[in-house]
Amino acid sequence: MKKVLFSFFLFIILFSSCRNSDNPEPAFRLIPAEKIRFNSFVDCNMAEAWIGDTFRIFPGKYGEDPLWGDARDLKFTDGKNAPDAFDNDSSEFINPVMPENVPPGKDGLHGAVWFETIYQDTNDPAGRTLYAIYHNENYPSTLPYNPATGEGYNNLNWPQGLLGPESPAAVCRIGIMKSIDGGRSWENKGIFIEDLDPRMILKPHNTSNTFAGGVGDPSAVASGDYLYLFYGEYGYPGVYNENTYDRRSEWEGQCISVARIALKDLDDPVGKALRWDGADFTVPYNGIGKPIRSFQIPFGEGGGPASSPEGGFHWGPSVSWNTYLNCWVMLMGHVTGPSWRGSKVFISFNMNPDFSEPGKTQEWTKPQLLLDMPGYTLWYPSLQPMDTPEDVSNKYTCLRLGKKARLYVKRLGPAGDEYSSEHIIEFTKE
Repeated sequence: MKKVLFSFFLFIILFSSCRNSDNPEPAFRLIPAEKIRFNSFVDCNMAEAWIGDTFRIFPGKYGEDPLWGDARDLKFTDGKNAPDAFDNDSSEFINPVMPENVPPGKDGLHGAVWFETIYQDTNDPAGRTLYAIYHNENYPSTLPYNPATGEGYNNLNWPQGLLGPESPAAVCRIGIMKSIDGGRSWENKGIFIEDLDPRMILKPHNTSNTFAGGVGDPSAVASGDYLYLFYGEYGYPGVYNENTYDRRSEWEGQCISVARIALKDLDDPVGKALRWDGADFTVPYNGIGKPIRSFQIPFGEGGGPASSPEGGFHWGPSVSWNTYLNCWVMLMGHVTGPSWRGSKVFISFNMNPDFSEPGKTQEWTKPQLLLDMPGYTLWYPSLQPMDTPEDVSNKYTCLRLGKKARLYVKRLGPAGDEYSSEHIIEFTKE
């Protein structure tokens, strides 16, 4: 039986491609390769950068979490190239100096954080000035509602979380930290994208065991004078009201969205980001924007809202610039059930070299199936550089790659979970 399944997967992999005769897109194929397991905790996109001739990665989680327990797993490790760093044992990883969590009601860091993208300041010739774009999760207990500011969450009809009926769902936000020593220590710069309490989706409608709402799972890329943030949108596109809730309205406001912030504002980002309004970047950082329409699964074709246990949406974008194709590549997950279940990874392309015209950020191709592993749940797909002379000399990272790259994904299955790769993706121009 295992041999039959392997042959089936191999057939699907070797003939995976995306082509559109009316609007030619890059083609791709997955090549089976020796399996590589990452040796430390990963629950997010892989944040990484070259510090001089050292490849450095920042996986893991840090901070307070009343549901899963407080964490000190956000660490970094080095290598002479990406596979070398990925091969390090977890005992070799180093804890950076992180800002402490502050009590509820105080200004500062609340909840847990995961680094999802590293933007390396091009004005620093040493490459040691880094900005980490982080995913942040909170609960009514760690960030209670403050009527004076509108921040935080009311613990009323709060939806169920991943650990059963007595566990609370989290709310995600996105923030920035800065390092001037190559990532050995970090300073919190604050939250720069979030959804406020009125947009949380509560009982009885939120039954997905995922988020109460919010924005998260980001991937950020620089283009021109801006950092463009692609992220998952999980809130209601308006004020949630149990009596007027509409399932289709929720779906229309969700999926992968985009915002931008000027690079000059990264040191003081709070309130500076603008979200997409359907025509331009005009919506405030805590306002109601619109998702990228080409990523939404039609409502009548399996699409659905994030609060539904049936799922039906793409999430977890991972964006890279491809020097061979001269275009942007995005990988994304696909939720089809409660608790983030989904066995597929999809790929999309944006053929615009830059995003100077705001509408170019929306011109992504319809997602194409890249990988399907029935029986597994697949999270956080990403493309990673290899140890070829080209990849090393060009100092490729997950944000900038060439003709070939390693496909990594976190997989949850009967034997547990792992972050690993057993395929190389090769692009061709057709």
